[in-house]
Order: sequence, then structure tokens, then C-alpha cells
Amino acid sequence: MNGLIANDEDAAHYRRCAGIVLVNDAGLIWVGERNDAAGAWQMPQGGIDSGEDPQTAALRELEEETGATAVEFLAAAPHWLKYDLPDDLQRRAWKGKWRGQMQMWFAYRFCGVDSEIDVLGVEKPEFDRWRWVSPEEVPDLIVAFKRPIYEAVMETFAPVLTKRSG
Repeated sequence: MNGLIANDEDAAHYRRCAGIVLVNDAGLIWVGERNDAAGAWQMPQGGIDSGEDPQTAALRELEEETGATAVEFLAAAPHWLKYDLPDDLQRRAWKGKWRGQMQMWFAYRFCGVDSEIDVLGVEKPEFDRWRWVSPEEVPDLIVAFKRPIYEAVMETFAPVLTKRSG
């Protein structure tokens, strides 16, 4: 995981981003299929606005991408994690300004009902569809260049991604 941990020097080359691992009472993780790349699944994530706290950004992104707001905080990752975009995407994404993203991740439990999640009813839909999957399935669904980050995130939050008792 050491190569994935971002440091202060990375901030000049990587876009700051926040992400949420959303787990339901059955211990399953929310993933959405991107509407700009068939077969590319990911958890809610997005850029951090200037002056915005990473956790606030993560919750904003969750609501903007899924419509979900009924959540309970579980944990925060201990480190920023980073990934590089493939060369072809690096030149196109964000007008070539960033090598990739450095992300702060948070785990939240979804406390609502599935019908509250509406990926097509949000202002700017990013996903065509969504589903709940086991934590073990998550990395296999993710595009290859993001897979190491998702493996690290699943490992980091494994202790809190359990089925809710009762």
C-alpha cells in the first residue's frame, strides 16, 4: 500500500477527491455503473471544492450522485491514497492538469431504504444503474487503474463493513 499513500508533495500533481464506501445493513457495498464508460463501476466519489473539508465533500458527492442522505458515519481512512490515470486519459481528463487523483475515503452505513437512491433523478447523473455487492466483489468491478485503491480501501474499512446485528 505504500506506493498508494499520498504526501504533501503530491498535492501539486493530483486532483484532491473524496470518496464514500456506503455499506447497508447486510454488509453489502454500493457501486454504480458510470454512464460514460459501460462496465466501469465505482463507489461515490468526486472532487473537493476549494476550502471544502474532505468529509463534507464526500457527503456532498454522495447526495449529488445517488440522492442518498440517510447515512451514519463509521470511519475515515488514515491516509490520502493516490492513483495515476493511464497516459491517454491523463492528457484528456481535467485538461491535462493532473496525473491522477489523491483521495480521502470515508465509510458510512446507509440508514435509508433503497428507493431513496435514484441515480437518474439527480441533477447531473453520473451512473446508469447501481447495485449492492459484497466487499470482496468490489475490486473486480473497478477499472484496472483504480483497482489498487479500491483493494486498499476495502482492506482499510474491513473491520466496519460488517452486517449490522439485530
